[in-house]
Amino acid sequence: MSEPRLIIIIVVAVVVVVAIAAIAIRGSKRQRSARLRRQFGPEYDRAVQEHGNVTRAEANLAERERRGRRIIVRSLSPDEHEKFAEAWRAAQSEFVDDPAQAVAEADRLVQELMNQRGYPVGDFERQAEDISVDHPVVVENYRSAHAIAERHRNGGAQTEELREAMVHYRKLYDELLNPETAVSIEVNR
Repeated sequence: MSEPRLIIIIVVAVVVVVAIAAIAIRGSKRQRSARLRRQFGPEYDRAVQEHGNVTRAEANLAERERRGRRIIVRSLSPDEHEKFAEAWRAAQSEFVDDPAQAVAEADRLVQELMNQRGYPVGDFERQAEDISVDHPVVVENYRSAHAIAERHRNGGAQTEELREAMVHYRKLYDELLNPETAVSIEVNR
């Protein structure tokens, strides 16, 4: 075989190998994207919008998954469950007389319940990201409720918005309190 022919065969082989590798990588990225989209649901689209592109958003979601695997979420004892259920009923009944106080109490109860279940608490956005791993559907409720509570602290939320915040907090609270009966996207830890 002549040397030019051998070079052509080697170049063609390299091009074929590179093309196969590119197709495999693209397929792998598509599978990863599909898996993240299934796991995070609406949170996936929010992350893409927030980060400005799919690559950065998916890197952020993958990091959330890694952090989430380190969080040991524990079940509540029956007594703890009843204590939290009763505390929510009390906060909800307070809404009629003092909506602002009821929302503040709802926020506090969500934090306390998250802490009791084992989620790290502190920085709000980090909490929302941690919750999004196991509860991607209701994390937007948490963000909305928190935004309304913040607006109220700054004097900008009306009673109807406070009612909306209570509804949002309730959805997350119910899912944290009763994870086995909550409707959510399947999450594999």
